[in-house]
Amino acid sequence: MRKIILLITCMFGISVFSQIKVLKNESLVEIGKDNSVGLYKKEDKFTINYQDLNTSNLNTIRSFSFQNLDGDVAGLYKLITDGFLTTPDENIILELPNDIIELHYEKNYGQPTVQFIQYINKNRKYVGKSQFLNQKQVEKIFGKMNGKSAMYDKASTINHNNGVKSGSNQASTAAPASNGSNKNKKPKK
Repeated sequence: MRKIILLITCMFGISVFSQIKVLKNESLVEIGKDNSVGLYKKEDKFTINYQDLNTSNLNTIRSFSFQNLDGDVAGLYKLITDGFLTTPDENIILELPNDIIELHYEKNYGQPTVQFIQYINKNRKYVGKSQFLNQKQVEKIFGKMNGKSAMYDKASTINHNNGVKSGSNQASTAAPASNGSNKNKKPKK
């Protein structure tokens, strides 16, 4: 009886290990991070991760991704920093391949700040909100302080110098989408 149990145990142990596969480790490069918001690069895709303050569970991490077509990362950075200089009257709406992102500007203690508001899968029922970020935090996230901004500035420079323009149906983050129906509507906090 002991031999049968030992044999079954050994057979079960071997079958468990045969189910494990070693996967290729894809490199994820951190461009910049401040507190709970960070910008990461994986191959040709850029992702912004943030802690969702709109949920009761503070451990919820959300993200949105886009490719750096026509210098979209640098364009997003410029769009955000321009909002610090001249605060827009309304939220700036950006359409990404999978999500809609709003840049919401507010003054906190007299200092201009921006917040990412994400409509997950372009559905207005599922909303994620980042913390408010000041200009110094945005510079840190986009790698301006550590020199890692060259990882996305270089890619856009190469494309423009060679005359290569990527054909894609992905919306650019550099230009805001029109918001005709919500002109005077303030977002809920």
